[in-house]
Formats: sequence, structure tokens, C-alpha cells
Amino acid sequence: MENREIERKWLIEKIPFDLKGYECLEIEQAYLSPSPTVRVRKENEEYYLTYKGSRKMEGNSDLSHSEYNLPLDRESYYHLREKKDGILIAKKRYRIPYEKGLVIELDVFEEPYEGLIIAEVEFDTEDEAVFFTPPEWFGKDVTGVPKYKNACMACGISF
Repeated sequence: MENREIERKWLIEKIPFDLKGYECLEIEQAYLSPSPTVRVRKENEEYYLTYKGSRKMEGNSDLSHSEYNLPLDRESYYHLREKKDGILIAKKRYRIPYEKGLVIELDVFEEPYEGLIIAEVEFDTEDEAVFFTPPEWFGKDVTGVPKYKNACMACGISF
């Protein structure tokens, strides 16, 4: 059975509310391969190996791709992290409940991308993703823009 991730991304210029009341994950991720994407991730004290397959193209955007997450132990994570290509990506992810059961995942990046904030929303279907109307505080839609993909950012792209 294939696991499919369907998501869209937006740049955020200013967050119009306090984030203190929302769940926060401290994330770091290291990329072992950019294509297909293979990464290791630490979310607070949980560890994962992730494989992301090729994206399914819809018009000019790329909304979905296969994704598989496997649990890792702490030792394995740190061992694999040392084998990364490029730089380590670090961010705080705030999970903000939104209408119709959706969740906004607000990523606030740390060095070297400090100041970059990206909102991601995952959907059950591609139609949901296409017809989603984002909140007014969302900025430019950057779904499918390579320089905003974490795997590309790990290669040291500057903004």
C-alpha cells in the first residue's frame, strides 16, 4: 500500500497571533539523498528515517508524493545524521488547528535560514488541496518551488 502526502506551502511574512498556546515540535533533519529524498529527522525526542518518492504533477504544481516513515532509535539517528549531504535543517514547528479538521504546520527556521517562516497544510485529497482557500495572513504560495524544499535548503541555497 502506498502512503501519499498531499500538501501545499506558503511563505509567511508576519504571524498575526501569539504561538505560545500551540503544540511545538523542535525539529532537526539531515538529508542523506536529495533524489529520491532520504532523510533522518528528530522531532523532540522521537527519531525517523523518511523516504519520499517522486511527486505526482498536477498542472504546474506538485501537490503529492509517496512518503514512508520508519522509526529510528537515538543512536541510529545520530549515526546517520553524520552522513548527511549539506547542512542540518533546524526549525520549530507549531501545529495550529484550522477549519474542517485541517492543521497548519508553521515552520520557523533557525540558522542559517533564520527569519524564514513557511506554513504547510496537508490534505486528504488533491481536490481539497487545489480548492483550499488559505487564511489572509498566508503569503505567496510556494508549493513546488524548489528553493523552499527542505532537501534543497540542506544543499545551502541562500535567500
